[in-house]
Amino acid sequence: MSKKDINTKEIIKTLFKNYDGKFSKSLGIELREKKSDEIFKWFLASILYGARIGEKIATNTYYEFEKRNVLTPEKILKTEWDGLVEILDVGGYVRYDFKTATKLLNIMKIIQDNYNNNLNNMHEAVSDFQDLENKLIEMPGIGPTTANIFLRELREIWEKADPNLSSFAEKSSYNLNLLKVLGKSFKQKEKS
Repeated sequence: MSKKDINTKEIIKTLFKNYDGKFSKSLGIELREKKSDEIFKWFLASILYGARIGEKIATNTYYEFEKRNVLTPEKILKTEWDGLVEILDVGGYVRYDFKTATKLLNIMKIIQDNYNNNLNNMHEAVSDFQDLENKLIEMPGIGPTTANIFLRELREIWEKADPNLSSFAEKSSYNLNLLKVLGKSFKQKEKS
């Protein structure tokens, strides 16, 4: 390993030590203990971040859900469509408010009916990462981007959460030579 690689490795270690870099942590969500309520909060935030909308608006909207204590599948269902539209509008999620309110209600019904309001139950029920990703993507309005946002922060929390790097992260890591320097290798699905 060259001197440049060693210096880069130390810089990266310092960055990770001082700046966790996780969106969940910046929202005050603590995933390490695998608590159902915290994992659900991150799932809700991931749904908001997964739309074609600015990060700041998604963050503001998550905080509006938090302010109103609408952070469980039960509370989202109880809030109903009009209440969700109001929360989304106040958060700035105006462009997608109707669609997102409907999507949230449909997803919460699935989580309630299939997983007893606990996403850890979904994780336990699946056989591997592909099965986990498929269960998420089968939910209305959840695509590969939202699933990746959600699962990448659960890597090392849920044993079956092992998403690919996003194309942006993969390209950035390659350009910065990070994967080689850190000695990490992330499994990438074969491209068909």
